Amino acid sequence: MGIIDDLKMEYRIGGIVQKLIYWNVGLFAIPMVVFSILALFGVQVPFLRWDMPFTIDWLSLSSDPVNLLWKPWSLITYAFLHAGFMHILFNMLMLVFAGRLFLTFFTQKQLFGVYLLSAIFAGLVYILSYNTLPMLAGSGVSKMVGASAAIMAILISTAVYSPQYEVRLLLIGTVKLWHIAVVFVLLDLIYASVENSGGHLAHLAGSLFGVLYVKMLQNGTDLTKGVSAALDFFTNLFKPGKKTPFREVHRNPTPTQRVTAKPQKDITQKQIDDILDKISKSGYDSLTKEEKEFLFKVGK
Repeated sequence: MGIIDDLKMEYRIGGIVQKLIYWNVGLFAIPMVVFSILALFGVQVPFLRWDMPFTIDWLSLSSDPVNLLWKPWSLITYAFLHAGFMHILFNMLMLVFAGRLFLTFFTQKQLFGVYLLSAIFAGLVYILSYNTLPMLAGSGVSKMVGASAAIMAILISTAVYSPQYEVRLLLIGTVKLWHIAVVFVLLDLIYASVENSGGHLAHLAGSLFGVLYVKMLQNGTDLTKGVSAALDFFTNLFKPGKKTPFREVHRNPTPTQRVTAKPQKDITQKQIDDILDKISKSGYDSLTKEEKEFLFKVGK
């Protein structure tokens, strides 16, 4: 089995975290290879280059709300794209870490729902921030890519649901989950006004969504139900229909009645009981010769 077959098998049997990693890595590596090959022949495709900071592309999320009108899908696509190797490497490591913790308490479909919904929520907060906060309002049009906000939602929702859950970290030791969550939130709060302000605000928005998701879930409302229902619909829609197999019916002939013979042991015991009854009523001398012989044989 070749490496392609191995990857296909891993994707087929893997959970949602593994599938998300495949999607993110594939949507980063494959286009980058294509862009590089096209550049060798002098062909540029700026409308697809989300990794270039000063271009208007179809896939990244723009801080200009007008752009959202002609590319509404960017509220989702940005969460599957990354700007560089270190960007995607760190995010995928965090996805593995946060995803495994999340699946300790929740389902695969809930994780996928949180990933998508938190990405949309964080994207809207990102656009709102660039058009309302004084520090960002005059900074011009910006764009955002990355799964960080969705991953923060997955991590924070798990920490809110089970804050005392213990996690063993390399070189640090055992810490509680809420400790990890607080550190990441504090880092985003500190750097929100220093660098990549829009990105850190999106992280905070993802964290807020994680808190809201768990609180609403504990009150009986699962925000991911709609995503799960849509996922089931499209899964069943593209699933090949199962043909009812032809069944040949055989009619059995009328069964003959069988007379079950009584076991020999039951017959012998009944004869013994009859003879003993006769002895108790009329004495041993009342037995016939055959009865005496039978009793003698049984008594050996």
